[in-house]
Amino acid sequence: MTAQAGIREVDVLISGASLASAAAAKRLVDAGYETVALERHALPRHKTCSGILSPRGHKFLIENFGPLPGEILHEPTSCQGVTFHFRGMVQMPMDFDHGPTPHLNRMNSDYWAVKRSKVEVHERTRLVGLEDKDTHVDVLARRDGEDVRYRARLVIGADGPNSQVVRCLYPGYRQSIPWFTVRQHLHEIIECPLDPRYFHFWFHPELGYYTWSHERNGRQIVGVGHEAGDDLDQRHRMTLEYLEEHYGIKLKPTDEREAVINNFGLSLVNRYVFGKGNVIVTGQASGFLNMIAEGMSCALHSGAVAGEAAVEALVRNADLQSVYRSMISSEVRRCSDQWNPLKIIFARPHEADFRGALSELPGRQKRKVILEIMRFLYPWGKYNWGRQILWQGLLRALRGGYSPSRWL
Repeated sequence: MTAQAGIREVDVLISGASLASAAAAKRLVDAGYETVALERHALPRHKTCSGILSPRGHKFLIENFGPLPGEILHEPTSCQGVTFHFRGMVQMPMDFDHGPTPHLNRMNSDYWAVKRSKVEVHERTRLVGLEDKDTHVDVLARRDGEDVRYRARLVIGADGPNSQVVRCLYPGYRQSIPWFTVRQHLHEIIECPLDPRYFHFWFHPELGYYTWSHERNGRQIVGVGHEAGDDLDQRHRMTLEYLEEHYGIKLKPTDEREAVINNFGLSLVNRYVFGKGNVIVTGQASGFLNMIAEGMSCALHSGAVAGEAAVEALVRNADLQSVYRSMISSEVRRCSDQWNPLKIIFARPHEADFRGALSELPGRQKRKVILEIMRFLYPWGKYNWGRQILWQGLLRALRGGYSPSRWL
């Protein structure tokens, strides 16, 4: 497409330049479509993330972008699995299927994947608004304080949980769902008996909804998560005291902290956001988040599906929404199955063997783990997710999939 009157015309415009957008862009660029990604920061840019990738995401990166160079990894360079911790010092280490996975430095790994996709990136450019004209989408962006205009046949929103694309499509949506803040603090280590090969997660509701720790580049991350607006400083102090008292973990005061806001909960209750008209949404912007809040692998896979759907719609001159929603249903099943109690009990939806690890515990510890998980889930009752999760699980068993009628 050609430029007209100061408007840059492209086949597909992607908002965001991270893993989901890299996966989408690779499909489009490989198919020969002119694709531009808007990134509001200069690249490479900082990205708050634990960096622990699932086996499925690891395989995707290698198959689509090639061998992982050392500069995109943190030290330790790999993670062997996840250890669940429960009160009473009950521990459940679980190795990942197919062996250790990479510990990604998101600043460098995202930049590497975006470059490998060969997408044209417009840095320091933030999407401000969009208007779907049926035959195309007009996009207003801002770069260095100046308005920049684009015209695209299709638009893909891959701009994270606080998505501007979602804001444009559904102005009241942000106020309709709960938001959570996750913050990780980095500490110099005095003494830490935790196995550095594992990502450690605590089922302890008094500490927070999401409490974890692992080593990164010679320092220890202590992460806490709770409702947006909660006093995370207090929860961090409580967690440090708990870890020192019960695990003998001694750390110096935090010298760095990183925070991110999350739209956690959409994948639990099948409330994904996939867009409308000539605009589709993917990655965590649409609600994909795996168990233990690992979002990179489902961002990669859903991003690839978005790219494939865009190619299919362009080739066939087909309705983008129909194509995308049909294709993305497989990724919905994979992601929501991880939160589905029926799948957890009767199948194996995760890439680490929870049931196998639980079966190896003595009977008394096994009962304690189940009780502690129930206690951990109790505070979530305020969001009225329990009945929705169970109902969606039953429908999944009866119909073989999750109902698209709940998707935006």
